[in-house]
Amino acid sequence: MFKRKKYTDEELVNGCVANDRFFQEKLYRKYFASMMSMCMRYTRDKEVAMIIINNGFLRVYKKIELYSYKGSLEGWIRRLVFHSLSDYFKKESRQIRFLELENRDAPINGEGLQNMYMEDLMKMVDLLPPATKKVFTLYAIEGYTHVEISKNIGISEGTSKWHLATARKKLKQLIAKSNELKDYAG
Repeated sequence: MFKRKKYTDEELVNGCVANDRFFQEKLYRKYFASMMSMCMRYTRDKEVAMIIINNGFLRVYKKIELYSYKGSLEGWIRRLVFHSLSDYFKKESRQIRFLELENRDAPINGEGLQNMYMEDLMKMVDLLPPATKKVFTLYAIEGYTHVEISKNIGISEGTSKWHLATARKKLKQLIAKSNELKDYAG
């Protein structure tokens, strides 16, 4: 029986730094499933997920020499693929309205928001109640209108707007709390 060699992350990284296609493929295959799982949480379209993953791994290969073995390789790759996910929705969605705050909303510390990674923001989105998270994701990330959301998930347009307002309010609170913790720690 033929047994395949399992390569360490260090071997994979060193091979990718050397631009060795064999090691690039091994790295891709090792982390593909977890990256696909992450992408499929934000889009139901496998073709879109593949575009995002491939763009993400292209970033990984271009920046692999910057990996410093602080934290897990998977976490580092996940962050780069997530940036590709974010870029995709910024470019390709009808009009991304992620964390679009209405004029009546009180301003939050803009500097704190800029210092946050998209991954941190998405972790906050994951803390929302399921229905509110679904509406927020469809509206703010995927670019659907309230009319489309109401038809898609079987709620009224007013309920969709309510869920979006609730999500914005909760996210503003979470961002403010995160900024307070950073200020306290810093």
